[in-house]
Amino acid sequence: MSSMGYGKGVQAYRQNSVMGASPVQLVVMLYDGALRFMEEGKRAIIAKDLETQNFKLQRAQKIVFELMSTLNMSEGGEVARNLLGLYTFIVNELVEGNISDDTHRIDNAMKTMSDLRESWAEIERSAKTKTEVMRHAA
Repeated sequence: MSSMGYGKGVQAYRQNSVMGASPVQLVVMLYDGALRFMEEGKRAIIAKDLETQNFKLQRAQKIVFELMSTLNMSEGGEVARNLLGLYTFIVNELVEGNISDDTHRIDNAMKTMSDLRESWAEIERSAKTKTEVMRHAA
């Protein structure tokens, strides 16, 4: 398969994954993307590749801003407020890490994001288990 054909195949697979994903799966995908960009940004800091560092860390920030924009502050109560606080912390660590070339700040953001991602993944696993139990009970 040519590399162009492979690229189109990957793109189609990703599009189908997103189109068929539950809302919680979409959140997990956003977390995965943000974590990937954070890791790439951290590697760029270590390599002293400022252009890549800035680009990757800004991509991670944009994903976190997207997650922030989806919070329902009027109905989400304490959970939404807590998530907003954690997302704000993550963005601040990414910005400060990018400005000061500090991988420890990126690590802080990645740890928080990774912990949140695991919580969302557990929600998804629990939802799938409940669906399977209901399907077998019917």
